Amino acid sequence: MNLLFVCSRNQWRSPTAEEIFKNSQEHQVKSAGTEPSARIKITEKLINWADIIFVMEKKHKERISQRFATVVDEKELIVLDIPDEYQFMDEELVDLIKLSISPYL
Repeated sequence: MNLLFVCSRNQWRSPTAEEIFKNSQEHQVKSAGTEPSARIKITEKLINWADIIFVMEKKHKERISQRFATVVDEKELIVLDIPDEYQFMDEELVDLIKLSISPYL
């Protein structure tokens, strides 16, 4: 299963999620951001690749739905409600991500 994690700038939250699951035997993972300044920007190709898209905040889901309306229709977009107040691999962030996505995997 291909998992895509999305935050704003692809600096802290989504790369942390990607790092957590990168060695998984069951999942392929990638991360991206919705902002023009994102380290890796979300693209139609990434959306098509993903089986499930996890977004950190509701605004990320809205941005993706607006920009990629025709592509994202048949995708599952899950809002994790994780605010932008953590650094990369912050212990609390790691726990939050694992807890938030566990019902979906």
